[in-house]
Amino acid sequence: MAPQLTAPTARVHDSFLAAMAEFRAEGVHRSPDSRLGRELRTWHTRWPSVEGFAAYVREIGGVTLDERADGAVPVSTFWWVDGDVYLGRITVRHRLTPSLHDLGGHIGYAVRPTARRQGHATAMLRAVLPYAHHELGLDAVLVTCDDTNAGSRRVIESCGGVFEDRRAERLRYWISA
Repeated sequence: MAPQLTAPTARVHDSFLAAMAEFRAEGVHRSPDSRLGRELRTWHTRWPSVEGFAAYVREIGGVTLDERADGAVPVSTFWWVDGDVYLGRITVRHRLTPSLHDLGGHIGYAVRPTARRQGHATAMLRAVLPYAHHELGLDAVLVTCDDTNAGSRRVIESCGGVFEDRRAERLRYWISA
């Protein structure tokens, strides 16, 4: 079976826990601006239990709100899985606030450290673009990355990202959805 986008699901519980341990080891939980970092700080003590993980899956499944200083933004979260193996996640913000327009963008993604450099980020981004276009009506999406993240820059460019500019340490690209 090839990896695919799916709604968050409890069936990948064990693999998800291992992936979150990898992200914590990298220090993602210390990032104040990362949605994944916030979830690591908020949920890490509840994820190990079946009930806690099920509650998490229910909370982030469907459309949720991403709280921002300049307003809450609806967001859809998808997981990239291969059978019962959690490989990563991608989120699509339905609209942009001023801060998201400058630095955050419509789409954020993360591939677990042990699954990187295998094409998963590129495949995830390509797979979510039809959702952004057909379900959300977005003609183009803004995707940003740190100016030091050459891998993410290659992912965005290989998915058709057109460089617009650099703001602070963020590179901003538009991709036709």
